[in-house]
This record gives sequence, structure tokens and C-alpha cells, in this order.
Amino acid sequence: MNSGILFALGAYLSWGLFPLYFRQIATIPALQIVAHRTLWSLVFVAVVLIVTRHGAWLRTVSAATWRRFAVSATLIAINWLTYVWAVGHGHVLDASLGYFINPLVNVALGFAVLHERPRPAQWFAVGLAAFGVIWLTVAAGRLPWVALVLAVSFGFYGLMRKTAALGAIEGLTLETLILAPLAAAGLIWWSQDGSMAGQTAVDWAWLIGTGPVTAGSLLLFAAGARRIPLATLGLVQYVSPSLQFVLGVFLFKEPMDASRLIAFVFIWSALAVYSAEGLWQNQRARRALAVKPL
Repeated sequence: MNSGILFALGAYLSWGLFPLYFRQIATIPALQIVAHRTLWSLVFVAVVLIVTRHGAWLRTVSAATWRRFAVSATLIAINWLTYVWAVGHGHVLDASLGYFINPLVNVALGFAVLHERPRPAQWFAVGLAAFGVIWLTVAAGRLPWVALVLAVSFGFYGLMRKTAALGAIEGLTLETLILAPLAAAGLIWWSQDGSMAGQTAVDWAWLIGTGPVTAGSLLLFAAGARRIPLATLGLVQYVSPSLQFVLGVFLFKEPMDASRLIAFVFIWSALAVYSAEGLWQNQRARRALAVKPL
């Protein structure tokens, strides 16, 4: 349990600090960063599979699994591209809003796709979050598209991975294998037409580091998720967007006007309702199990 919390905290702390990392290469176009991130992540997971001698499963992957992971690879590529662009263009607060909304998007997707039945308090939380998004849209005069793209793409990505039969390292291997040809072709094209950015040794060090940073965080998350209850994991996940929020306001000095603050208050209220209801249901189930006759 304790090691699981530490693993999960490590994953969410690293994700929360990602803006600090990607700000170091903010002058490089987001599409080129994602191409590098894909290829170096593939290199990292390949090394892990070779060292652990865990590559035999690749020969048994079915065509249906390849097709499923082609969809999840597309979704995570959209998520990565949007996030990297947001960090490089001063939208860290929008990114944090997206990941605050994400758990509530998962509730809506569970209802719409998996035919789950959210409890009334969960619907109330979703409604509060929706009102916060609507408020922000009306007050700002534009849809908070960065937050919505991040929340929805990661929500559908989680849905695809939830119903997949592969673990974290195996899934990331397939996804990066699928995206790698496009990433490599893009990097070759940019190098040939002279538009390749980030030519210094320092830039290359940061770009190569995106591989182990990406895959390492995912492995920490997988290790934590296997060791702690889902309710605990659901609370720990707010570490990441909270850190991004703090970085956006206090370090990057992004504007936090009254209308945006009100929207965040609605989202935070929704998450408080959602988390409290989940904890209450979890404790109720444990009490019922404790008094169940043998």
C-alpha cells in the first residue's frame, strides 16, 4: 500500500511538473517535439523489453489488438500535441483545467459508451463541471478548447486502454510502434527542407529525455495502480493538475481573472463532490463486507 502510494505520487508529480520540462524546448514546434517524444519513448521501452526479456508477447498480438491500439495511439498523439502546444504558448492553466475535468469526462463516457449508471452525486458533479465550462465560454467569449481537447482525448484514451488486454509497457510499445513511421518521416522531411528546430546539443538532450520521462512516468503509474485501491488513486490524480495550476499562476504568471477563477471554483466543487461521494461509497462497501456473515 505505502509503496503503491509512492509510485502513484511519483507518476502524478512528474506529470504535474511536465510544464517545467517542456518549457525548456518551447522554441521547437510542438509537432516536432511530439515526433521526438514518440521515437525516444519507443527506444526506451525497447531497451526495457530487451533487458527484462519481455518481448515474446509481440509475436502473439492479434490484428484486432493492433487496430484497437491504432485508435489509442491516435488519441494519445492528439493529447500530447495539444499539451505540448499549450505549454509552449502560455496555456498551462487551460491544460490544468483539462485534467481537472478529465475524471468527470470519464463518468460521462462510462454512461454513454459502457452503459454504466452514475450515481446521483456523480451526475451532480458532472453538471457542476459542465456549468463551469459554460461559464468560462460565455465569460471569455470562446470555448476553452485546449482544456476540452485534453480532457476528451485522454478520456477516450483511458476508455480504449480500459478495455484492452495489454499492460502499460506493452500498450505504450504498440502505440509508439504505430506512430514511429510517421514521426520518423516527419523528422526526415523537416531535416531535408531546413525547418528542423533544436539543433544544439542541449536541445537534443532535452528531446532525447522526453522518451524516458514519458515512459518512466507511465511505468510508475502502472506500478502504483496495481498496489492501491481505485478510490485512493482517484484522489492522488489531482496532484498533477494542481501542480500545473500553481505553475501557471505563480511561475508562468498566466492571467487569472475573476471569470476564470469562478469557472475553476465550479470545477473544484465538482471534484470535491465526486471525491467525497466516491470515498463514502468505498467506506460503505467495506463496512458491508466487514459485517457479512461467513
